[in-house]
Amino acid sequence: MKQRTLFSALAVSASLLAATTVWAQAPSAAPGAPAATGKSQLINRILVVVNDEVITRQELDERVEMIERRLKAQGTALPDRADLEKQLLERMILDRAQLQLAKENGMHVDDVMLDRTMERMAEQNKMSLQVFRNQIEREGTSYAKFREEIRDDIMMQRIREREVDSKIQISEAEVDNFLAAEAKSKIGKQELNLAQILVRIPENATAEQIALRRGRAEEVLQKLHTGGDFAKLAVTYSDSSEALKGGELGWREQDRLPELFLNAISKLKVGEYSDIIRSSNGFHIIKLAGKRDASTAQAGPPPVQQTHVRHILMKPSQVMTEAEVRAKLLELKHKIDTKEATFDELAKTYSADGAAAKGGDLGWIYPGDTVPEFEQAMNKLAINEVSEPVKSSFGYHLIQVLERKSEDVSKDRKRMIARQAVREQKAEVALQDWLRELRDRTYVEYRSEDK
Repeated sequence: MKQRTLFSALAVSASLLAATTVWAQAPSAAPGAPAATGKSQLINRILVVVNDEVITRQELDERVEMIERRLKAQGTALPDRADLEKQLLERMILDRAQLQLAKENGMHVDDVMLDRTMERMAEQNKMSLQVFRNQIEREGTSYAKFREEIRDDIMMQRIREREVDSKIQISEAEVDNFLAAEAKSKIGKQELNLAQILVRIPENATAEQIALRRGRAEEVLQKLHTGGDFAKLAVTYSDSSEALKGGELGWREQDRLPELFLNAISKLKVGEYSDIIRSSNGFHIIKLAGKRDASTAQAGPPPVQQTHVRHILMKPSQVMTEAEVRAKLLELKHKIDTKEATFDELAKTYSADGAAAKGGDLGWIYPGDTVPEFEQAMNKLAINEVSEPVKSSFGYHLIQVLERKSEDVSKDRKRMIARQAVREQKAEVALQDWLRELRDRTYVEYRSEDK
């Protein structure tokens, strides 16, 4: 364990230390009842101090039960309880460190944004929100706890975007090389489903530490050679963020995967796994879990529809409720429809958007350039038609489509797509590097339960 820092020592308050164990005395016996033993019963205790917060035995037990239900539902063999507890506790420490960093940077997810996220999740599962909620609770998870999990997931995603994604550098030469390789490729694009077991190496590790971690990876590989289940071993041993999903990274286009991973599985058949490979953050074993065609060939990207669109954006606030915003936008729509005013002048007067000065003109929009709610409403409109008020994560919009056209993807657009693919290739390694660094600089103190 790392030496305790002054900050961490001061952060753990006296009240926290006093709360290490929560005890309940046996209730007094009723008249005539057998005498109580007076023995105290252990209810809860602190397992780990993470900077200035704690993780308790009750929190860990609840998380273990939830994960066991999910693993059973996925058909993944359950590891030993002690192994699962160890894996989950490490994951909870890392999650807590990320959430603490997000809060230190002023990040938060309000209930309105969280509600919209839940609605989108229900839509993606082709359910109403109520049916989605019922399904979650049928699976044994409190909907309130599930919502808070999603809130935490959004917070962690935001801090990762800030600390990792925003710092990935892509050169023009890398984009050129990617496009050249794509043009030379004679194989149709494929999507791969990979899984990994990662044995992480600490930052600034000594030769002895590296050897120990290599030994752990070799132990896992030997278990695989003797018939061990990859998913179960990932849950038990892997330090990657996908460990509790059996190590699965999910389906991705091959050109969006790290080159290190692609080289490792280049000669594998579906279901086979690689030897141990080394990256900057540890030792990996990669499994090719699935492979499928992503496109038929090299005929080039199909034409895409672009939409020339403008909008008026209004946002609810302390002085204007959602109902008042909707009513105002309906009033503006009526003025446009009856030609009492033009869209352009109303956008300049009322729109709370950077495009207001241009009459709300957003220019030509490609599919995926805007939020789903906006795009879905936009696609349903006829030319020059003005929408009803449309709710999105930005606020409420009136939308008007001015033109549509279909054309081949432009040179600039192709470069942008290539740049995104190169970014995704780098993102996996960059994320694991950052998580390792964050974990190494987090103050962690384990509390013994043998008391």
